[in-house]
Amino acid sequence: MSGPAAGTAAAATTTDVVCLGESMVTFLPSQPGRLADVPSFGRGIGGAESNVACALAAAGHRAAWVGRVGADGFGDHLVETIASYGVDTSAVRRDPARPTGVYFRTATDRGTDTHEVAYYRAGSAASAMSPENVPYDALFAGRVLHLSGITAALSPDCLALLRELTAPRPGRPLVSFDVNHRPHLWRGSAEDASVLLELARRADLVFVGEDEAEEAWGIVGAEAIRAALPEPSVLVVKRGSAGATVFASSPRPGPRSSPRPGPRGAEAAAGTVTPAASADTVTPVPALRVDVVAAVGAGDAFAAGFLSATLRGLPVRDRARHGHLMAAAVLTVPGDLTDPPSRDRADRLVALDDAAWGRLRLAPGWTTADRAPEEVRTP
Repeated sequence: MSGPAAGTAAAATTTDVVCLGESMVTFLPSQPGRLADVPSFGRGIGGAESNVACALAAAGHRAAWVGRVGADGFGDHLVETIASYGVDTSAVRRDPARPTGVYFRTATDRGTDTHEVAYYRAGSAASAMSPENVPYDALFAGRVLHLSGITAALSPDCLALLRELTAPRPGRPLVSFDVNHRPHLWRGSAEDASVLLELARRADLVFVGEDEAEEAWGIVGAEAIRAALPEPSVLVVKRGSAGATVFASSPRPGPRSSPRPGPRGAEAAAGTVTPAASADTVTPVPALRVDVVAAVGAGDAFAAGFLSATLRGLPVRDRARHGHLMAAAVLTVPGDLTDPPSRDRADRLVALDDAAWGRLRLAPGWTTADRAPEEVRTP
């Protein structure tokens, strides 16, 4: 069976979230310093979409990861490790002709000038994903299909695949899209701005950071980002330590809107299907104070927490708070993945009043301690 129409017709919704994208073997430094000076590395895994799948599975959801890896030991390690989190990897394809991607990074924060990453992913198995070789029945088998802009940058075939998956069609699952602007992956191409805007405008739920919106599109501020992305029913603008602002639309009767003028590259989104006129509910949700160990993987964890709460039908504010808690769990460990707090504990923290939420300070080990001392006046 091939093609999105056939896959949609055959799919049975047995999965909560299906995540598509490249996962790579990650080599983490044994000590701080330049890559040239680090004497040894520990092996882990990394990949925005597989990170989301692992976090959702650890939180008790039925999650699947769909990707393409080499027929090599690194591919074995990726599939086995992701599956160990409880993620369904049965639809992962093995490529006998292309390798699994790997990368090395330093221990410093990604946002600093001293942070280094060395990618070895050109020509990887994942870059060969295309509309002709992915399992559509598996991709459309969930309540949510989660994608990111990273995949669009891997190859023309990968971009064609994302355009297929975000195209409006009957029976499409809710499409979640994390912009994940990675300039180095676009190799100096000016196409990144228009492509990411186009894909975001075709999704139902979008995650984007204020910093990446400014970098990719020249847009400053949450309201301006919403003006450029009117179509998604839910837009989550991540604002770093300031928290997140969530725009949730409530459809109302009226003529279908025409595409609004957008920022750089907006012409590529012309022809995008736009929703009926709607009124937004705007919900700002402050972030938590966190003693950060490593600022890697927090965006993926936030998306997983938000999606988890969305699947449970929780209010918008609580969805964002669950995202902040998932992000805090990852921020307080060295790697991209960790066990989230128990659902009961997370729900208890999310239910705090605004003042108590603002007093929380989370430190390493907070997810497993019976009652972390940082939790001020927690009921």
